[in-house]
Amino acid sequence: MTAMAPTRTETDLSFLLDHTGHVLRSQMTAALAEIGLTPRMHCVLVHALEEERTQIQLAELGDMDKTTMVVTVDALEKAGYAERRPSAVDRRARIIAVTEAGAEIAGRSQEIVDGVHRTALASLPDDEREVLVRALNRLVTGHLAAPAETPKQVRRARERSK
Repeated sequence: MTAMAPTRTETDLSFLLDHTGHVLRSQMTAALAEIGLTPRMHCVLVHALEEERTQIQLAELGDMDKTTMVVTVDALEKAGYAERRPSAVDRRARIIAVTEAGAEIAGRSQEIVDGVHRTALASLPDDEREVLVRALNRLVTGHLAAPAETPKQVRRARERSK
């Protein structure tokens, strides 16, 4: 006897969000690769330029584990875009300081990121762009603002830049 699949009664929002997020991330990765950066490197540079932040704070903002963050900062240091320095506030803490070259590449990478987003939104009719962005903002600040408590952690993509 063959089991019958249940009938779907709602739009598969998980698929729609996962697929569009995956494709957008792949486009972002390809675009940033043209200047030798990854999305994580871009994220670290931009957030480190906003204010003095420790490696731990930047990892939380970028939703990176400790190992990934260390590898990302190592790559930024090797490229001459960032340095680990003692914090001016807490000498026990180390901050990620962006170099002049890092600030320049962060400006270029932000233009690329903005272009990828602009191109994605431009694929929609004008009247749908604002509605989509407004609806997504409502979801991420409302019903989908925080993940549910689960016994096993659900892996998720990098949090959007704030």
